[in-house]
Amino acid sequence: MLATEARPQAGEPGNSAKVTSKVPAAENTLRILKLLASRRGPMAASQIASSLGLPRSSVYHLLGVMEANGFVLHLHEEQRYGLGISAFELSSAYSRQEPLSRLGRPLLASLVDALGESAHLAVLHGRDVLYIVEERAKNRPSLVTDVGVRLPSHLTASGRAILAALPKSQVRALYPNAAAFTARHEVEGAIMKYSALSSHLDQVRQRGYATEHGEVTPGFGSIAAAVTDHTGWPTAAVAVTFLEDKVPAQEWPVLAGRVQKAADDLSVRLHGRPGK
Repeated sequence: MLATEARPQAGEPGNSAKVTSKVPAAENTLRILKLLASRRGPMAASQIASSLGLPRSSVYHLLGVMEANGFVLHLHEEQRYGLGISAFELSSAYSRQEPLSRLGRPLLASLVDALGESAHLAVLHGRDVLYIVEERAKNRPSLVTDVGVRLPSHLTASGRAILAALPKSQVRALYPNAAAFTARHEVEGAIMKYSALSSHLDQVRQRGYATEHGEVTPGFGSIAAAVTDHTGWPTAAVAVTFLEDKVPAQEWPVLAGRVQKAADDLSVRLHGRPGK
């Protein structure tokens, strides 16, 4: 027998629209888990019911089953529910299966084929970016951004793309003082203080992609765009790197458009939402 249930629109767990489901209990269990995962703190059962447009009795019943199986944790003093250890274990399993690398590699390969330049995928690791995929273009020189390499995020296009997609308070926490800034080479306009970084990230947000000019390796430039999850949080960045004297400045926006498209495609594959 078919039952009509409310389902949130993509990226907005609280919004509801009428759809038909053959297994409403399973559907609503997943909706509750997704709602809790989208919030920064635990929620009361009444809030969950209101956000999802579900009867309170059904929500309490489903929460009880999920609590018994470790997927939610009931905070008795606060009368709220948060994600439990079983949900964390699922998250850890997701990380172990390297979905970013597996999903990102074919997109990077297609990007390299289209542009003839090397591409890589990086994630934020503390104040550094960690490179997890590299696709080298034919007859192009080797790069320092090999898989497993970490570089200060403020020096790289990948890092700047990710930082620009973070809340400003988070960026400030990562760069609390001058000691947080380092440089690999002396370049004009090097970012060595927070005010310079903040101003640069504002420019990245306005144009939708990040650039780097010789700060990692002299003579090489990079263009990068952020990959986002279902909440809009940056999970990675796609970038291309090339010899600057081989790519005229007027061609950079064209490359940027291709990079943004690859980042958006990966965001969609991760059930995220593409950037602007």
